[in-house]
Amino acid sequence: MALTPSTMLALGTGLPNFDIPQVMGGRLSSRSLDQRPVLLMVLCAHCPFVKHVEPEITQLNHDFSNAVQLIGVSSNSLITHPQDGPEQLADQARRHGWSFPYLLDEQQSLARALRAACTPEFYLFSPDGEGFQSLRYRGQLDGSRPGNDHPLDGRDLRAALDAVLAGSPVNPDQTASVGCNVKWNPGHEPEWFG
Repeated sequence: MALTPSTMLALGTGLPNFDIPQVMGGRLSSRSLDQRPVLLMVLCAHCPFVKHVEPEITQLNHDFSNAVQLIGVSSNSLITHPQDGPEQLADQARRHGWSFPYLLDEQQSLARALRAACTPEFYLFSPDGEGFQSLRYRGQLDGSRPGNDHPLDGRDLRAALDAVLAGSPVNPDQTASVGCNVKWNPGHEPEWFG
């Protein structure tokens, strides 16, 4: 496990186009999303940083699922990390009562489009005046990490969600998420990895 920070994709970046299988069956396409804000969460089943925040993800799902389109994305290589396969991800979602779509980005195309670097990582998009979904927040859930004494309360992401839903600007002073590095398919690591 390599402790890795977010690359901090540029604010204002458009929501990437995607059409990716869901771990529970079927596919999800960016074209099928409505005009509510979109929260993409780069997750996986085995990472201790993800395991640490699972309870708060469950609470976010409970608190925001009507107003925001929450989407989990696992992009880890199944070549090197079969423990992040569809069965394990589906079990993770069931255990925590997650009702949001959970995507298996096996080709790692969405991870590349987001310049994803770690698990967990959070990207909040919301529509502008023309209905174009653009990035308002990227970075950490909150300051809590395994073994530190910071409360697991989602305060950074929740502040961004509240601002977007109120039609207010999101504070641009955002803190990178930190976690396990995305496990890229061998020989296909992006230029920002390593």
